[in-house]
Amino acid sequence: MLRWIRQQLGFDPPHQSDTRTVYIANRFPQHGHYIPQRFADNRIISSKYTIWNFVPKNLFEQFRRIANFYFLIIFLVQLMIDTPTSPVTSGLPLFFVITVTAIKQGYEDWLRHKADNEVNGAPVFVVRSGSLVQTRSKNIRVGDIVRVAKDETFPADLVLLSSDRAEGTCHITTASLDGETNLKTHYAVPETAVCQSVSRLEALQAVVECQQPEADLYRFVGRITVTQQGEEIVRPLGPENLLLRGARLKNTKEIFGVAVYTGMESKMALNYKCKSQKRSAVEKSMNTFLIIYLGILLFEAILSTILKYAWQAEQKWDEPFYNQKTEQEKNSSKILKFISDFLAFLVLYNFIIPISLYVTVEMQKFLGSFFIGWDLDLYHEETDQKAQVNTSDLNEELGQVLRNREESLFLKAVSLCHTVQISYDQTDGFGDMPFSHANGFSPQMEYYASSPDEKALVEATKRMGVTFMGNNGETMDIKTFGKSEKYKLLHVLEFDANRRRMSVILQTPSGETVLFTKGAESAILPYAKSGEIDKTRLHVDEFALKGLRTLVVAWRRFSVDEYREVDRRLHEARTALQQREERLAEVFSFIERDLELLGATGVEDKLQEKVQETIEALRLAGIKVWVLTGDKHETAVSVSLSCGHFHRTMNILELVQQKSDNELRCGLKGGPTTSSLSLALREHEKLFMEVCKNCSAVLCCRMAPLQKAKVVRLLKTSLEKPITLAIGDGANDVSMIQEAHVGIGIMGKEGRQAVRNSDYAIARFKFLSKLLLVHGHFYYIRIATLVQYFFYKNVCFITPQFLYQFFCLFSQQTLYDSVYLTLYNICFTSLPILVYSLFEQLVHPHVLQSKPALYRDISKNSMLSFKTFLYWTLLGFCHAFVFFFGSYILMGEDTSLMGNGQMFGNWTFGTLVFTVMVITVTLKLALETHFWTWINHFVTWGSIAFYFVFSLFYGGIIWPFLHTQDMYFVFVQLLSSGSAWFAIIIIVIGCLFPDVIKKVFYRHLQPTNTQKSQVRS
Repeated sequence: MLRWIRQQLGFDPPHQSDTRTVYIANRFPQHGHYIPQRFADNRIISSKYTIWNFVPKNLFEQFRRIANFYFLIIFLVQLMIDTPTSPVTSGLPLFFVITVTAIKQGYEDWLRHKADNEVNGAPVFVVRSGSLVQTRSKNIRVGDIVRVAKDETFPADLVLLSSDRAEGTCHITTASLDGETNLKTHYAVPETAVCQSVSRLEALQAVVECQQPEADLYRFVGRITVTQQGEEIVRPLGPENLLLRGARLKNTKEIFGVAVYTGMESKMALNYKCKSQKRSAVEKSMNTFLIIYLGILLFEAILSTILKYAWQAEQKWDEPFYNQKTEQEKNSSKILKFISDFLAFLVLYNFIIPISLYVTVEMQKFLGSFFIGWDLDLYHEETDQKAQVNTSDLNEELGQVLRNREESLFLKAVSLCHTVQISYDQTDGFGDMPFSHANGFSPQMEYYASSPDEKALVEATKRMGVTFMGNNGETMDIKTFGKSEKYKLLHVLEFDANRRRMSVILQTPSGETVLFTKGAESAILPYAKSGEIDKTRLHVDEFALKGLRTLVVAWRRFSVDEYREVDRRLHEARTALQQREERLAEVFSFIERDLELLGATGVEDKLQEKVQETIEALRLAGIKVWVLTGDKHETAVSVSLSCGHFHRTMNILELVQQKSDNELRCGLKGGPTTSSLSLALREHEKLFMEVCKNCSAVLCCRMAPLQKAKVVRLLKTSLEKPITLAIGDGANDVSMIQEAHVGIGIMGKEGRQAVRNSDYAIARFKFLSKLLLVHGHFYYIRIATLVQYFFYKNVCFITPQFLYQFFCLFSQQTLYDSVYLTLYNICFTSLPILVYSLFEQLVHPHVLQSKPALYRDISKNSMLSFKTFLYWTLLGFCHAFVFFFGSYILMGEDTSLMGNGQMFGNWTFGTLVFTVMVITVTLKLALETHFWTWINHFVTWGSIAFYFVFSLFYGGIIWPFLHTQDMYFVFVQLLSSGSAWFAIIIIVIGCLFPDVIKKVFYRHLQPTNTQKSQVRS
């Protein structure tokens, strides 16, 4: 029982050993000593909450935000001590923000629950008790034999046992896992491939031993032991035998597989991990401003408390005749009284911290992100792909970017050394299709490959007379100038990033055993002992200079004894449960040597349209472009020249092939020389970055994915702290995309893994210019103004409250009614700034795109600089002083403003200040608006009108649930005074007129490039 509790709490995982043993069909040993291993069930859980923990868990997460926690403390203080304002003034806005956020997060989690239930409740067929039984996906157990039909997804990680084909192969697509849309072939071991019926599967006696679950999609180490007639046959299992949950069965009628990893232990589920949270520069600035305003709040509260006690040092103010102290007040602790007064002032001024800022920013980012998807200029009609937003939190970061991007015996060898598959436009009988078409090339035949290069090469050999006709797992068929040839496939040595090559071992029609291998020239040429090595090296360099992606092809003959040794070593390495990868690498090195060179290939990496124009536009916008690629040096340079990244007139500093520290240091400090990038990143990071930042264009080639990410990280952490954007279209770009401040995936031919891991995705590279120069510009302007305006209007709101204390002996009397305190940020001033932040356009989009230099006006977070922040803050204080003292001058000496001599009181004075403030801050935003729509007009003038209508309604009725009726008829009386109307008009004009003068003055004497473009457009 104790162990079960520990397992449920996560302290004692159910499986302790390094391997797991799976008995197929759950046919466990009959002896009494066997203790079954515990495995996870097959439920997928992607939701965060349950119906029981939603409230506490969501509240805990929300109150981790400083602003929310701060307002909770203020609310509790209002409940515990006698404060000048009602707890409702803090509680209602806090409740509004918490509720809106909880509803949003609850709805999103409900969608996750719905998706989980749909997946977990999907019908599946399993073999149980000698028959095929339908059940739900969540009921699958490790060891169950599962049947999957064509076009269905695999409900668990399955080891393939058999398919409808005699050779036991099947084709799958893993697009939902790694984004690769090409077909992949998986294999069953010969001993289980013959079990194509339920009865034979039920009689199968086999055990699978494999590693415990891990997240790596491309790694699986195991073996299967099949008992036949008392003899145990052991076969190795690798990734080619494992069908991953989430992958889809294609071009195969049905398969049977045994579940080895289920539920949250499947590889797909283990890859459910949250990406590191990216925070925009605006959010960081916002948090800094929040801390400054918290300091202002504390300063005002402490100053008010001190001045209160300084004022009360005189007896007549400490205990006036109209407010005698009780005995309890006289005997109370002065320290506790000081703390209580400090907290009371803290409550009185707390609205200087804009709690609704967070929810408004979230709404702005969420709603604003739809504009990217709706932009028809970012829609690619040929592929029916539109731009997509995966992370709306970084919209404004698109306006603050420095950027990176990625980019025949010989004929027989090329047509045989690959993993290409063929698909026919047929529904049944695909297994023997290649052979039924052996007498001619069918027009329905289409090649599929995991690499576009492999597909291109096989199609090229077909056009040259050597046609690949198909592969049934044991033989590969080709037609050489009309003559059919069959090659027996003995072994496939899969490609890996360390070897940078792949090989096949075949038995030719004449019975000879040969090895064909292809790979990068650096991975083939050093192992070649014969052939046209020098000539091939020249051809490779020539291809690279033309911008082609190059491969070198070689071969080797095996004697009978040599092949017997090769086969033995491969079998031992592939059946090993420990250190299998290391042992296979050692065997591959033993096999792929003493090669005879056959030749080289070149595949054109065709550039998309308008690449050169896009890069030039980014350069004019002040964005530095770095190209980080895995291509060889010559290819990368050629592509950089063709796309306009490099110009022929540039002085090029080359750092390649150097291995010495001293020579590397000289190369970095001196002129063009050669050096090693890996050495530079490992030993001379600062010097390397210093040199690169002084270059107008940077190209890094032969880079591994982690090296790309490291270069981006070095840029991010450099002294200037630039905003980085990484863009790529392949799986090898994912680490770079995730490391950059903003990651963009291109929906290219190298799969969709980059798209799935990106913050934004676009169909073509040319769309990047509008995404940055237009959308990035707009989003940054909008949210920067939103943040500054929120702090400005809250300074305007609370400063009169602070000034009022000087005129009421710091008695903590509130200037505004509690309802006004509550609704100021929620209703009266919220919609205009939200609409502004969604629709504002300083310049027409076409102007922004045609004049990339305008992007420089908003670079380096200029609109959220400390200078700009100080301007908005001081402007708020100035306007607040005008509100307060303008109203005070009007009413201070003579409060009888009515024609009948009736006098105004403090609530009328506070309402006058509040009225002037609502009108002024709304019109201030109107002055900042350049792009007016009917929605802007509606919310701007509607907000002012709503305030007046609400105040008349609120003050015109006696509300029975209110314990005081302070505001009854106050607003009506205020509007009945001509002097009050005069005061409102004069104060509003007095506040905004200097702003108008300033704008005119600066626009005519010191206009920015953006302002000049406004005039011309």
